[in-house]
Amino acid sequence: MLDISLAVALTLVALLGWVTNILGLPGNWLIVAIAAGSWLLASDLQRSHVTLGPVIAIVVAACLGEILEFVAGALGASRMGGSRRGTVLAIGGSIAGAIVGLFMGSLVPIPIIGPVIVSLMFGAGGAFAGAVAGERWAGRDWNGSIQIGNAAFWGRLLGTVGKAVCGTIALLVLLIAIWF
Repeated sequence: MLDISLAVALTLVALLGWVTNILGLPGNWLIVAIAAGSWLLASDLQRSHVTLGPVIAIVVAACLGEILEFVAGALGASRMGGSRRGTVLAIGGSIAGAIVGLFMGSLVPIPIIGPVIVSLMFGAGGAFAGAVAGERWAGRDWNGSIQIGNAAFWGRLLGTVGKAVCGTIALLVLLIAIWF
């Protein structure tokens, strides 16, 4: 069994990784790194239940999350004919919106869930704003820009939710392997 302080530290870092998914960052890979490190670096006596099986399950969940996020994001603005400029600004806007949303979410009186939902919505809103700004900058009219922004909003929202669901699965597998 892992030392209790090490198990708590790994749990907290894994939770931090899960939260960074909402910001559009690769938090699932932090969970993968924790699982792989626990499996490869821990001695046989401290390895607990973090064996090859849970590590593979966590890697599969992280890969699936990345695929879902990529496909949803790519289908979002590009299916509507979005420009590269609009796509780049949508990505930047989504990250900035998610970070602002995380801080604004702390004002919501619902612990943990409030900031996550607000961050998710601000991230999608940032994708919308970035895509609209990028398309206007590229010379597209308002109606076309707003349609592409709307597609970027839904692509970001669905992609992040899919990635977070896969991250939740990876996190649960890791926590079960560490604690049980």
